[in-house]
Amino acid sequence: MTRPDDALLPLDAVRPPAAPSRGAPEPAPESPVARVAVDNPLPHLDRLFDYLVPASMHESAQPGVRVRVRFAGKLVDGFLLDRAEHSDHPGRLTPLERVVSPERVLTPEIAGLARAVADRYAGTLADVLRLAVPPRHARTEAETPAAAPPAAGPIEAAAAPADPLPDAAAGPPDSDRAGDGVDVAAPEAGADAAGRGAGGAGGAGADGHGVGEWGAYPMGASFLDALRNGRAPRAVWQALPGAGGWAGAVAEAVRATLDGGRGAVVVVPDGKDVELADAALVRVLGRGAHVALTADLGPAERYRRWLRLLRGQAKAVVGTRAAMFAPVADLGLVAIWDDGDDLHAERLAPYPHAREVLALRAHRSGAALLVGGYTRTAEATQLIATGWARPIVAARQTIRSRAPRVRPAGEDAELAKDQAARAARLPSLAWRALRLGLESGPVLVQVPRRGYLPAVACQHCRAPARCALPPTRSGGPYAAHDPAYGAVDLPGPAAATSGPGGMYGREGAHGPGGAHGAGGAHGAGAVYGQGGAHGPSDVRGPGGVRGPGGGHGQGNVRGLGDARGSGNARGGASGTGSAAGAEPGQGAGGRDGGPGAPGGGGGLGSAGRIAVPEALPFSGRRGPGEGLVVPETAVAGPAEAAGPPRAPVPPESCHGPLALRAGHAAPYCRWCGRVDPGWRCARCGSPRLRAVVVGARRTAEELGRAFPSVPVRTSGRDGVLATVPAGRALVVATPGAEPVAEGGYAAAVLLDGWALLGRADLRAGEEALRRWMNAAALLRPGAELVVLADAALPAVQALLRWDPITHAERELADRAELGFPPAVRMATLTGAAAAVRQMLDETRLPPAAQVLGPVPVGDGGQERAMVRVPRTDGAALAAALKGAGGVRTARKAPDVVKVSVDPLDLI
Repeated sequence: MTRPDDALLPLDAVRPPAAPSRGAPEPAPESPVARVAVDNPLPHLDRLFDYLVPASMHESAQPGVRVRVRFAGKLVDGFLLDRAEHSDHPGRLTPLERVVSPERVLTPEIAGLARAVADRYAGTLADVLRLAVPPRHARTEAETPAAAPPAAGPIEAAAAPADPLPDAAAGPPDSDRAGDGVDVAAPEAGADAAGRGAGGAGGAGADGHGVGEWGAYPMGASFLDALRNGRAPRAVWQALPGAGGWAGAVAEAVRATLDGGRGAVVVVPDGKDVELADAALVRVLGRGAHVALTADLGPAERYRRWLRLLRGQAKAVVGTRAAMFAPVADLGLVAIWDDGDDLHAERLAPYPHAREVLALRAHRSGAALLVGGYTRTAEATQLIATGWARPIVAARQTIRSRAPRVRPAGEDAELAKDQAARAARLPSLAWRALRLGLESGPVLVQVPRRGYLPAVACQHCRAPARCALPPTRSGGPYAAHDPAYGAVDLPGPAAATSGPGGMYGREGAHGPGGAHGAGGAHGAGAVYGQGGAHGPSDVRGPGGVRGPGGGHGQGNVRGLGDARGSGNARGGASGTGSAAGAEPGQGAGGRDGGPGAPGGGGGLGSAGRIAVPEALPFSGRRGPGEGLVVPETAVAGPAEAAGPPRAPVPPESCHGPLALRAGHAAPYCRWCGRVDPGWRCARCGSPRLRAVVVGARRTAEELGRAFPSVPVRTSGRDGVLATVPAGRALVVATPGAEPVAEGGYAAAVLLDGWALLGRADLRAGEEALRRWMNAAALLRPGAELVVLADAALPAVQALLRWDPITHAERELADRAELGFPPAVRMATLTGAAAAVRQMLDETRLPPAAQVLGPVPVGDGGQERAMVRVPRTDGAALAAALKGAGGVRTARKAPDVVKVSVDPLDLI
């Protein structure tokens, strides 16, 4: 018999409470929802995802830390950006797998900047965060204890698109967003600064601080005062030339910012500039106040220095373009040096430019902006034209007192003295400048091309030398050991590089007359003049007479304006800066005679001259601003008809351009990398080569022979020198790799101006002027500078007057008239032809958008289309392209379309 009380007891009342199901984590007591930026580059997934924060991770899962989450069934990395109480997701949230490190590596400011950069360049947040935050190095992170973390808070700026930087056409941003907006060029500030800076480098600001090198600029003192007082001036600075350099002035601006209690970021193009700026900052700030970030530090050291900035142990940083995202607390100044250098453009998606990122960062954080350089880009001029930034320029008298004396080699007076200067690579004017400069110190020779002989052509028919070997992984019938192509000995190392340098057309017809030599034939060593034919008595230089027939005869060698007869004889056809050929022996005044002399000689003749290659042998009237390829013309003169038998063309060949690494080396292919010692011209069968372009190493070799008692130093791809001592030396450098000489260079020569001005590039003139002025600024005040270019060209005129501002303003006006950046915003779409056309059809472009193309790009079947809009529609264009890209990735389209906003290479 059951008791009535037992029947009234429910079963749940006597059972223990049910335990949570196995594997279900307990949520965090507060803010259990984590919003994570997952490392996924797909545009249609470029948003934050909600995850559950387990109770065990409540303390460590703070905004800014690295986390591991499960996404689409895989474990991926991500950054936790925010903690929330509730989620908009109706289903069950997946928990965080783990917190990789409690270090809060992503600050709210950098997260917001990354979101803004992604929107500006039609990219994804994940791609920008890869550029902004370096990979973790666990041992380095554990070496020193982390500083006290800031108060936990959401990184709200990264959760939603940030306000973009106003386009230049819309005027300067609001003062509450861009700081105080100090006008460093205001009349009252200018008058005050002029009074304080009248004393030059010893001037003082209003608060008693010295202005140092900024005293040479009327607005320099007011700019430093604004930095010290916590304001946010925005300036475009044209640095003064001379041996003083730019690094000291940048260091003083950083010190003024640190005196005001704020941090600074300085971005420079390359490691050489980082070394110069680092030394200046150590000199001005002392050790430990800043860090230097470069790519060659290694992952551990780079992460160690980056952590010092993150933890507030240093408040200033100088580095290459990756430093634009450096986590400097309480940012007060962002500065970029030489913003026209293409190294400031990121090579990884979404391809941001350091200048635009720093301007965006200054606008968002209310920091000051300094855009500096010896020249001025069209983009910096646009900032000034709209009033968003102000110029800092020295007085004209100060500029003239520090600028070098520039002399173009192609001016009429010099050509009247030296007729050979029109075609010679190193005319007598440049020769004199080097010789006189070496009497008082080092001299600089800038060569636009690196390497030895980066481009060669057939000496007989002038056709560009192409690789005749089969593709590396081709199974075609042509074999590398085919006797028709192998076992052909070159006539010797000298003959392999014979012939002056220059650039030639597709079929070997050059010059206004289209035919060369006395009878229109390509002679074995003929060099071509203004009329296209060299008669028996063509004069080449003061007193110099060519050998009979217009060709370099067996006793004729090109010098630098001296006689070309038997006194300088070296045998056969002339070489690239040397003489060597088919006949052994040498003239009475030559050096290192004999067949197959290394490099073909190139030493001094009886008159003490160096035999150097010619820059433009095809036409004496060809200016550096003209195109490099002449119309295609069939030429079949007697010399070609009597040449060697035509070599058979293999059915499958690499067809890459050939080059030479040294005077004794056989030609190698720049595409497949293989050496072809048995090369023969596919057009005429000749095995002889001549130089088309002469590189820095070959130039250094020739100058070393000309000045045997002077040390020659090279700076380029193989090794960049930051500084050189003040002693006598020849410094041969490629553009951007010029070392700083102690006390400045005594003279300089800028070779091969046609190579810079003749490029098919929208920025060819601007880039040539920038490279020239960067090299010229390293000279002593009043030192002689020789530029081998036509004096009538706008870039050369700007160099002569040392007036890059007028050149930049004209460049901007021309681009505005033609519809090119920065007057407009432009984006390019590159990919398979069908994919590009499909994306253009599906993109909802702004009403004012104009589509140009598509046009073929390269030989791979790809096409490129350009879309341009007014600057006010730049944000809409980026959003439209990003949306179209997201649709393609959501459909899993097989072909990728590369989207680049405002790229450097438009042409």
